[in-house]
Amino acid sequence: MNPPAPRLSPADVRVRVEAVPDPELPMVSLGALGVIRSVGPAQDGVIEVEITPTFLGCPAMPEIESDIRDVLAACGHPEGRVRQVLSPAWSSEWISAYGRRKLAEHGIAPPAPVGAPLPLRLGTGAPCPNCGCTATRPQSLFGATRCQVIVVCTGCKETFPRFRTV
Repeated sequence: MNPPAPRLSPADVRVRVEAVPDPELPMVSLGALGVIRSVGPAQDGVIEVEITPTFLGCPAMPEIESDIRDVLAACGHPEGRVRQVLSPAWSSEWISAYGRRKLAEHGIAPPAPVGAPLPLRLGTGAPCPNCGCTATRPQSLFGATRCQVIVVCTGCKETFPRFRTV
């Protein structure tokens, strides 16, 4: 029988929870996606992780919660909880600069800034991760996950996923 894991502080637990990879986009951690809202003791003293899904009904939430509970147990908090917080709703603005760079490195165009003035353009204006051309247009409103759309580049003719701006 293994001895119990040493009990880490909430700050140390947060570092480990934020490093958990997103199950649908494993190149990006939950922290980089801005899904982790808080990590700390609840009123009853049990450590609680608050998360906000990128989309309501995200099919990856059960796996995300299970992965976080595994981290809590490994950090000496097997009784720890995961709680979904839906208000305020997640925003693509919560994706860190590091997360945006990792998405782009893996062929997924990061979302545009929320509320930024949009220049008049035809198409999406999302830069193609293959050739950098901004002459792109939507091909499908549905991508591999709910948080992505499919875009086609009119320059190199490649299709690529783009993270939705919400």
